[in-house]
Amino acid sequence: MEVKSASADSFVERPPKNLSSVLVYGPDEGLVRERTERLMRTVVDDLSDPFRVADLEGSDLEHDKARLFDEAAAISMLGGRRVVRVRGAGNGLAELFESYLEHHAGDALLVVEGGELGKSAALRRAFESNENAYAIPCYADSERNLGDVVRDSLKAAGLAIDPDALQFAVSHLGSDRGVTRQELEKLALYAHGKARMALSDVEAILGDETDARIEAVCDAAGSGDLASLDLALERLAREGTSPVTILWGAMAHFRRLLLLRSGFDRNQSLESAIKRLRPPVHFTREDTIKAQVKRWTQTATDEALELLFDAETLVKTTGVPAESVMARALFNVAAKVRQR
Repeated sequence: MEVKSASADSFVERPPKNLSSVLVYGPDEGLVRERTERLMRTVVDDLSDPFRVADLEGSDLEHDKARLFDEAAAISMLGGRRVVRVRGAGNGLAELFESYLEHHAGDALLVVEGGELGKSAALRRAFESNENAYAIPCYADSERNLGDVVRDSLKAAGLAIDPDALQFAVSHLGSDRGVTRQELEKLALYAHGKARMALSDVEAILGDETDARIEAVCDAAGSGDLASLDLALERLAREGTSPVTILWGAMAHFRRLLLLRSGFDRNQSLESAIKRLRPPVHFTREDTIKAQVKRWTQTATDEALELLFDAETLVKTTGVPAESVMARALFNVAAKVRQR
C-alpha cells in the first residue's frame, strides 16, 4: 500500500501494530535512513544488536536470494522480534520481494531502503500492490516543512529561535535530512546554556566564513591532498575552531558525497544533483565536488564516515587530545584516496 508523503511522518511515528514489510525510498537519503531507523526502533531498541537485527546490502541478495527468507524466518537467540534491514535495494530485486511478500515465514519486520523510484518502478509496485506491505516516500524538505524540522529539533534541545534566524537557517539547509540534523546538532551545541537563538548565533555556525574554511579541509581530505589538508587544519587551529565542529563538517561533506554518488551510480545527472544541494555549492567548488564523487564509491564513503564517527566518539568520551584525534581521522580519510 502507498503511504502519502504528507502522512509519512505520522505513519512512522505510529506504524500499524501488524506492520511486517515496508519500503522506504526517495531522493533524500538522509530522510530514508532516519525513517528506516525510526521504524526499526519500534521493534528493537539497539539497532546494533546482532541477535535481533540482520543488516543486509541489496547486492548480498542478488547473489544469495534465499538469505532474505532465512533471515526473516530466524528466531532470536535471546528472544524478541527480529528486524531485517536491506540497504540499497533496486528494481532488480523487485521479483524477489514480490515472492517474499507472498510466501515468507516468521514475524520479522522487513525494512527495505531504496533510492529515487518513479511511479512505475517495479520495486515500488511490489510493495504498493500488496495489501500487507507499505511504501513510504522520502522527498527533500520543503521550506515550510524544513522550518518545522528546525523548530522541533531546537525545541527538543530546550531552545527557541528568532524568526530572522529561522529564515537564515532554512535558506542554508534542506538538501538532505541527515545533513540537516547534523547542522542542527551543531547549532544546539553552540547555543548551550541559552534559551533562544538569535540571527548572530545561526550565522556563526552556518555563516560563510567558518564554512569556507571547513570546506577547504573537506575538499582536501576528499581529494587526498595531504599538503592542503595540513595547511587548512593549521588555519582552523589558529582560529580556535572546535575539533568536533570540524569533524561534523567533514561528516556532512561525506554524507553529501554519498548522496551524490548514489544518484551518479543510477545514471542521474551529477551537475543537476549538485545544483539542487542546500546549502548550495559555490560555483568555484563544483569541479572538485564532481571529481570527489567519481573517486569515492558508496562503500569507500561509508568507511570514511565510520572513521569520522569513531573519531567524534573518541573525542567526546575520552580525555585524548581532540585536535590529534580529529587530524588523524582526516589524514586517514585522505590516505584512502591515495591508496585507491
